[in-house]
Amino acid sequence: MKIDLLCSGSKGNSCLIRSHNTSILIDCGSTKRYLMSSLHSVHQKVDDLDALLVTHGHTDHISQLKHFDALPVYSYCDLDVRDHHCVCPLEKFVIKDLCITVIGLSHDAPHTVGYVLEDDKEKLVYITDTGYLPNHEKHLLTNADHYIFESNHDLQMLMQTSRPMFVKQRILSDSGHLSNEDSSMHLSDLINTKTKNIVLAHLSEEANLPQMALDVLYDTLNKKRLSSSKLNILAADQFKIITL
Repeated sequence: MKIDLLCSGSKGNSCLIRSHNTSILIDCGSTKRYLMSSLHSVHQKVDDLDALLVTHGHTDHISQLKHFDALPVYSYCDLDVRDHHCVCPLEKFVIKDLCITVIGLSHDAPHTVGYVLEDDKEKLVYITDTGYLPNHEKHLLTNADHYIFESNHDLQMLMQTSRPMFVKQRILSDSGHLSNEDSSMHLSDLINTKTKNIVLAHLSEEANLPQMALDVLYDTLNKKRLSSSKLNILAADQFKIITL
């Protein structure tokens, strides 16, 4: 499995997953110029994609949807596309040699989901834009090779921003975003010796710092006596491609 996280954050989100004979894009946010340039830089033609998976209907995840209208589009939320496949939490479906499980999440957009993608050897967990993880779904997220996982904000930095209080309360709510602490606690429960890569994703540019998010995760792993020596742990920038 090859994974290219093309962009991650409030200005755009998109991730390309390729297996032996399948190419799937998760979300299609950012600008047309950036997204098409990024796909070109990782040698992926839009016409050769097998499907688009959408996590939810916020603009930073679907702003370039019209450019992928010829593809089968899978989502739990309503979308105005020609070939729409409605999927529901806990549903499993197959696209060529990738098995996909839909994970129900809690966000202030109707019908937000994450995805678990598996081929015959590896497993990827893709979770962003959620205020919490439902306990009944956590077993589906364990023992993955790769995690792309939200670590949105530092609580103190968030409260010091100039954002209105109602926005801060929304971010902190069950339908908001995972903090660095929330993210690290979840990840420390989910990973095992099989895990190779963790990418902390959807970092707030105002209320977080990449090194801060990384430090919180390393500290949590140390406190739980979990070794990080064999883990490749990264924090995603808004517009910087990360290849796994």
